[in-house]
Amino acid sequence: MQFDRQDLTNEQLISFYQQLVFPRMVEEKMLVLLRQGKISKWFSGIGQEAISVGSILALQPNEWVMPLHRNLGVFTARNMPLHQLFMQWQGNKQGYSKGRERSFHFGSKEHAICGMISHLGPQLAVADGVALAYQLKQEQKVVLAFSGDGATSEGDFHEALNVAAVWNLPVIFLIENNGYGLSTPANEQYRCAQLIDKAKGYGMEGIQVDGNNILDVYHTIKNARAYCIKNQAPYLIECLTFRMRGHEEASGIKYVPKELLETWGRKDPIKNFEQFLIAEKVITEMQIATIKNIFRESIETELQLAYQAVDVIPDTNEELADVYAPVISNNTIELNELEIQLNNAQTIIPEKRMVDAIKEALRQSMEAHSNLILMGQDIAEYGGAFKITEGLVALFGKSRVRNTPLCESAILGAALGLSLEGFKSVVEMQFADFVTVGFNQIVNNLAKIHYRWGQNASVVIRMPTGAGVGAGPFHSQSNEAWFTHVPGLKVVYPSSAADAKGLLIAAINDGNPVLFFEHKALYRSVSDFVPNEYYTVPIGVAKTVSIGSDISVITYGAGVHWAMEYQAQNPNISLHIIDLRSLMPLDFSAIKNAVEKTGKILILHEDNLTGGIGADISAWISEHCFEHLDAPVIRCASLDTPIPFNAALENNYLAKNRIDQAIKKLLAY
Repeated sequence: MQFDRQDLTNEQLISFYQQLVFPRMVEEKMLVLLRQGKISKWFSGIGQEAISVGSILALQPNEWVMPLHRNLGVFTARNMPLHQLFMQWQGNKQGYSKGRERSFHFGSKEHAICGMISHLGPQLAVADGVALAYQLKQEQKVVLAFSGDGATSEGDFHEALNVAAVWNLPVIFLIENNGYGLSTPANEQYRCAQLIDKAKGYGMEGIQVDGNNILDVYHTIKNARAYCIKNQAPYLIECLTFRMRGHEEASGIKYVPKELLETWGRKDPIKNFEQFLIAEKVITEMQIATIKNIFRESIETELQLAYQAVDVIPDTNEELADVYAPVISNNTIELNELEIQLNNAQTIIPEKRMVDAIKEALRQSMEAHSNLILMGQDIAEYGGAFKITEGLVALFGKSRVRNTPLCESAILGAALGLSLEGFKSVVEMQFADFVTVGFNQIVNNLAKIHYRWGQNASVVIRMPTGAGVGAGPFHSQSNEAWFTHVPGLKVVYPSSAADAKGLLIAAINDGNPVLFFEHKALYRSVSDFVPNEYYTVPIGVAKTVSIGSDISVITYGAGVHWAMEYQAQNPNISLHIIDLRSLMPLDFSAIKNAVEKTGKILILHEDNLTGGIGADISAWISEHCFEHLDAPVIRCASLDTPIPFNAALENNYLAKNRIDQAIKKLLAY
């Protein structure tokens, strides 16, 4: 192994060696603790330390890194206190995730390290968002994202590299090619001669480097960093290395040919660097022994500190409170208060369509938040599929109103990356149906990040949804219930223009991931009085649409208008109509009041019956309000079929077609 020191001093080389040997010694201790049953799992990076350490030494301390399982050197080289790392691995509350995560599934904003998720590939897109934030702030910085050779087979790898190339983002994508994805060898993962060949396909520069040579890694990352900053472009690096132990310790390495282990054993990054330093008379064997003794004592001392951690005592209130980031007051006026002020001033409130109210909310939010970015397919000059963002690019520019490639997962990941750097974002799904290809980013990255390591995700996802417009099975689904099951997400679904404006502004201000559902059929068919002012409607608070005495209808979205229409056509029946407006969190107080008001409950939603949110509401009412019921809770929902295209079939599918039957059934009790 040839080492090129270039202009590095002896002191720097010794420091490099110390940074390299330290994580190896920590790992060796962890393997002992694993055998003793003091930790539950370990992903070994033995043999790969040069990549993690060399990379971090080439970056600035405040540049974000997206590490993976085998990157202990990232954490130690960023000088994270070892006793706190031990507490993390032991599952102590004093670790970085309050005992909620294991091994390396945690992050630290203080150390500019983003916590990974097990799905690996999605972290690459988060790096895109961080790099975009650097670019928007005109900071001369890069972000580094690690990937294994196995993860290059994932769609997220393609999407992240494509977005970085198209948007000219300063991201260093680093592939640790250690020969295996768990037990799957490289020849069963890809057919290109080398992974670096993928760089050409994305129009970016790339280089392959010996990942076991710390100086080659260091100089390569340093040069790539300079390139990314100068050219505002991404760079792909493939580091050749080998995993000397199992994917995780329980997996073992029986599938690895013995000769491979012997070959790579001779390429050990620490032994070879030691030999180089000794040959160059930079260090002596006595100094090496001294360094290791100091580290050994330090590791034991830090471990004893970690053992002093108190046992975790579960606090249910704290657990629930940490699911969401605290909502910071933005000093915006709420709609009810605004209407009172306007009425007192005898101001005429203009009537606007829902589509115009949403557009106004976006414009005013862009004015209120200079750090707000809009992203989505065709949202810039074209104005979006429903023309809601039309004209905004002329007001705020293409850096803030951004057309995206067809990469839903990458764009959602980029939105999270923006949040790491203090930005807000609104991502438009062209249709709510298309969110499926970004599902992982939403339910595993955005939703869990605050609970896992205290990082908020200030991301709103606009979801044009609903049937009734003859759009067929892939442009009409009501998929809001998918997300109400995921802790950490908020789900909002307005039925009026005034609520749509106020709720969207509130969602953008919130600081947590919000799924904002907009019924396509209501965009231009619903108009109501919408103040021109910048105001909010509180998330999690339902609205009484009409007061009645016979049946309480609990509904949202198009269901509100179906119920109002039914009431108008049947004046002899008195309906108490509640518009939930928010599906997560639910306004259980309003639900209880509705039960007490009439004793008969109809839960109406456009979503199909099985698995719809009506089931949860019905169960809650049965558990908490049973004594107030005068009849069984009835659900009125759409058919348990995909949504058909033919108008007659679609009409038959919708819940609206069965409201009369459901109400008459309730009245009969």
